[in-house]
Amino acid sequence: MKNSDQVWDIVEEKRARFYELSDRVWDTPETNYEEFRSSAEHVRVLEEEGFRVERGIAGLPTAVMGEAGEGGPVIAILGEFDALPGLSQQAGLAEEKPMETGGNGHGCGHNLLGAGSMMAAAAVKDYLARSGLKGRVRYYGCPAEEGGSSKGFMVRAGVFDDVDIALCWHPAPFVGVNNPVSLACNEINFHFSGRASHASASPHLGRSALDAVELMNVGVNYLREHMPSSARVHYAITDAGGHAPNVVQARATVRYLVRASSLPDLIELVERVKKVAEGAALMTGTSMRSEVISGDANLVGNTPLEDLMQAELERLGPPLFDEADRETARQFQATFSPADIATSFRRFGVKPRSGLSLADGIYQRGLQDSSIVGSTDVGTVSWVVPTVQMRGATYAIGTPGHSWQLVAQGKLPAAHKGMEHAAKAMAATATRLLADPELIGRAKADHAERLAGTPFVNPIPDDVEPPLPGGQAA
Repeated sequence: MKNSDQVWDIVEEKRARFYELSDRVWDTPETNYEEFRSSAEHVRVLEEEGFRVERGIAGLPTAVMGEAGEGGPVIAILGEFDALPGLSQQAGLAEEKPMETGGNGHGCGHNLLGAGSMMAAAAVKDYLARSGLKGRVRYYGCPAEEGGSSKGFMVRAGVFDDVDIALCWHPAPFVGVNNPVSLACNEINFHFSGRASHASASPHLGRSALDAVELMNVGVNYLREHMPSSARVHYAITDAGGHAPNVVQARATVRYLVRASSLPDLIELVERVKKVAEGAALMTGTSMRSEVISGDANLVGNTPLEDLMQAELERLGPPLFDEADRETARQFQATFSPADIATSFRRFGVKPRSGLSLADGIYQRGLQDSSIVGSTDVGTVSWVVPTVQMRGATYAIGTPGHSWQLVAQGKLPAAHKGMEHAAKAMAATATRLLADPELIGRAKADHAERLAGTPFVNPIPDDVEPPLPGGQAA
């Protein structure tokens, strides 16, 4: 029997515990750096499974790590458990109906992501114990992926310095090895300070910070013509300085999210955006202070790891959804637009098929639409450790990301089956690597070759602290 078959059996043995973990985290959705109940649930299961557990790693109160095994290579399996604000929704209902008005919800499937990754790590742990193989497996419970960039802070703290390989996954409508393309990004506050005055009696004495924000936004809009076509820049005015129109606003803040296809491109684009902000301050006689909030590097691919995971997925085959799963998915598809469904097929490079509601195969690599891409803090890890990520089918084809429909599907049988399927693929990939150090060597060589001549610069500067709730020190 191959090692992958054995570790698949171990995953199945652990099915009930990890389905329950995923559901408990779904029941208590918590946002960036406030995942205290979710983190505690992960710690509890890690301890029940016999891992050596560390809490508060990298100074992040909700970050956890569990390790098992002795000696040999270190394989990290990355998990997440943060939710999104404003996406509260009743489970299993194909109709928008919040459980709590304005409440949080798992609109990116991170309840499944964390439980599935730990499920894989627990299976590898047991495999190592039963086989006598040398090596260590670590589960990293990473908070605040949704704009908090916790993995960047964890990289900066050195928690991945002795890791040989990192594996991870993400819930999706289709199954396959992730296209290793994402946008490097920085989230930056631009604070403008001016001088208040009476807007009618003495406007000449005022210096409007709000004018500076508006001029910056106009300047960045002109800059768009001269950015790489793959770059993205978004903004939100987070402090307009007040509500009284008869007062010249003495303060105002605009938050920018700047994205580019690579770290070097990001660094250059951020500097250009800062110049626009400086110009806006100069034009209005105000002062400007910029403040980096978070940052992610772009993903670095790894062909040996992607080939290995693809082979394990093809051996495993697609998740075994039944007709009840497919009928439920069709009910959700009735709430999507045709464009939602078409975009889902195009993003993953799958030929559209009328009536297909859940994935029934492994998608091919290299056919994905790289223009439909976001950012992830997994990218920062991939610059310091050879990394591979897969997509696991857990919801209906066409489900919009960060939507009530995705939240509603997070506890369905199809979601559990897709999570377990991803755990099997990651566990099998990990055991293959541990059994064959030559594979690890090839992955490291590929990683070094890709980054030769491009030094890593963490997009989170050394003086930036994570935005912990209540101003906790990191």
